[in-house]
Amino acid sequence: MKKINSYIVVLMAFLVPLSGCKKTFLDSEQLSSYAPENLNSVNAMKAALNGLGASARREFFGDSAPMLTESIFSDVAVEGTTDKNTPAQDLISRITPDANLNSDDYNKIGWYWDNEFIAVRQANTIITNINLPNYASEAEKNAILGAALFYRAFNYYRLVHQFGDVPFLSKDYDAPKADFYSTKREVILTQLKADLEFAQTWVLDGGNKGEATKGAVSHLLTKVNLALGKFDDAVTSANNVINGGKYGMMTTRFGSTASDAAKNVVWDLHRMDNKSIAANREALFLVIDREAFAGFTPSGSQLMRNTVPAWHFANVKTPSGATAIVDLVSAEIPLTRMYGRGIGRYRGTPYSTKNIWTDNTDFRHAKGMWMDMTDLVYNNPALKTSANAADRALYGQPLQMYSASNLAQRFTNGGLDTIRHWFGWPHYKVFINSTNALANDPYWSPPRGTNTDWYVFRLAETYLLRAEAYYWRGDLALAMADLNVVRSRANAALLTNPALVTIGTILDERARELYWEEPRKTELTRIAYIFAQTGKAAYNGKSYTVATFSDNNFMYDRIIEKNDFYRNQVPTLQGVNYKIAPYHVLWPVPASAQRFNTEGRINQNKGYAGYEQNVPALDKIQ
Repeated sequence: MKKINSYIVVLMAFLVPLSGCKKTFLDSEQLSSYAPENLNSVNAMKAALNGLGASARREFFGDSAPMLTESIFSDVAVEGTTDKNTPAQDLISRITPDANLNSDDYNKIGWYWDNEFIAVRQANTIITNINLPNYASEAEKNAILGAALFYRAFNYYRLVHQFGDVPFLSKDYDAPKADFYSTKREVILTQLKADLEFAQTWVLDGGNKGEATKGAVSHLLTKVNLALGKFDDAVTSANNVINGGKYGMMTTRFGSTASDAAKNVVWDLHRMDNKSIAANREALFLVIDREAFAGFTPSGSQLMRNTVPAWHFANVKTPSGATAIVDLVSAEIPLTRMYGRGIGRYRGTPYSTKNIWTDNTDFRHAKGMWMDMTDLVYNNPALKTSANAADRALYGQPLQMYSASNLAQRFTNGGLDTIRHWFGWPHYKVFINSTNALANDPYWSPPRGTNTDWYVFRLAETYLLRAEAYYWRGDLALAMADLNVVRSRANAALLTNPALVTIGTILDERARELYWEEPRKTELTRIAYIFAQTGKAAYNGKSYTVATFSDNNFMYDRIIEKNDFYRNQVPTLQGVNYKIAPYHVLWPVPASAQRFNTEGRINQNKGYAGYEQNVPALDKIQ
C-alpha cells in the first residue's frame, strides 16, 4: 500500500503554487502551465506525473461520468435519463458547438476537450523542463520523459478520434497564446508514434501502481499503429506486451474472492481489492482511487448509480397492483445492498445486453455475474402480510413483466419505462461495495458505488488489438486465435472458422469484455478511419473514403445496424426521439475554444456551424 501513489503528499503540495494560471486561450477557461521553478527535483517531476494519472481517473468516476458520453455515441448504449429532455438523446439537436457540452444532465464532450488539453499542457510542462532536476542517471531522466510523452500521447490519441484535426501543442508556453491552428490528425499520430517508441525503450514496469508502465506504452503504441494503418508495427508492439514476460491473462482464481466457489476468475478479476495486487498480472495501466487517499473522488465512483437500472422507483407491480419492490437498505431482502441503486443513465442496447450473449457457458453472462431484472425478486415486506394470497406467494420470487411484441411497448411497457427501469447489466463489473462499515460510508447509503481502482489498459484488450491487426492484414486464423484467448478465459465456446472473423466479430468481443473500460466512440471512430484510409470493404459490403468521411462512415453504419434506439428513433417519455447522424463520427469543437482563439483558426468539423470558415490544417508539427 505504501508503494501505491507514494508521491501523493508531494503532489498535493506541488499543485498549490501552480494554480496561478498562464492563459493560452486554447479553451474557454483553464489551460494553465506549471511554473518551471517548481519542477526542480525528481520528486516534483514524479508528483506531476501522478497528477496526470489522477486526471485519467476522472473519466470513469462520478455521476454522469464522462465515459457515459463515450458510450452513448456507439452501438452499445444510449443515455437512459428519461425524466428530463436535456440529455444527449436526440444528438442532432443537442450536439452543437454552442450547446451545453459539459453538464451531468447534458453530456461531457466539452469536459473531454478541456481536460484532455489541460493534461497535454501538464505533460508538456514536464517535457519542456525535463533538464531542470539533477538525475541519478540518464535512464532515470528518460523514464520520466517517456512517461510524460505517454500521457501526452494518451490524451492526443483520444482528441484526434473525438475531434479529428486539433491543435498540436509540442511544448509548454510561458506567455498568452491566441493563434492556434488545427494540425492534421495523421501528422499528430505520426508524432505520437515516435514519442511512444522512445517511451517504450525507457519507461519501466514494476513501479508504483497507477503509474505509466512499459506495458501501457506498448499497448497505446499498438492503437496508434493501427490508427496509422501500420498493421505489422501494431503486431510488433502488441507482441512486446504479450510476449514480454511481465504480463499474463488471469485464468485461475486469485485474490480476496478466490475461495468463493459460487464465483469464477472473471469475478476475481473485477473485484475492487484485486485490481492492483501483485498477483494480478493482467493490469497494464490502472487508476487508483481509495477513500483513505488524499485527493480521492469526493462522491465515490458512482458506477452503480450510472449503470444499474433505476429499478428502485420503477412502476413494477404485482398482478393485483401492489408495489413489488422497495429500496430499503434495512429490508429483509436488501436489493440495494445486493446490487446497488442505479438511475439508469447508461442504458445498454439490446445488442449489448442480449444479442451478443449467445453462449450459455460464458462467465461474463452467467447467473450471479450478469443481472437481468427478472433476477431481482419481489421484496416489498407488505406482500408478506397482504390479504391477497397471490401477492403473499410472490414475496421472494423473481420479478415478472408481461412481454411486449411491438417496439413501442418494448421500451414503454404500459406504465413501466423500460428504457430506464428494465434492462440487464454486468453486476460483476460494476458492483463496487464499500470496505467501510455501512453506517460510516456516505457513498454506500444508498449504495451507488464507492471509491475503487479501475483498469484503463488490460492485457485482454491487447489480445483484441492484436487480433484486429491480424484482421487488417488478412491473417484471420491468427485473429481468431487471439479472440479465443479472451473467450477461453471467459469459458465461452471457442471460435472454429477463421473465415467468419470480421471486424464485427472483434467489436462484439470488445463489447463483452471491455464494458466501462474502452472508450467505445473513440475506438469506433478509429476503425472507421481505417476503413476510409484503406478502402477495405466492411462486412456490410460497403467501402468508405476519407473524402466523404463525415457523410458516409463505418461508425454510423455500425450504430444504425446494432443500436435499436437510434435506428428506430425510439421516443422517451419526454417525447424526445433518439437520433444520430453520420457526422457524429467526430464531435464539435466547442465554440468557446474558437472564440478565444482570436488570432488563429481551430477548424470545426463538418456537420456543425462554423465548418465553412475552416482553413487548411497544418501538415507538420510546429
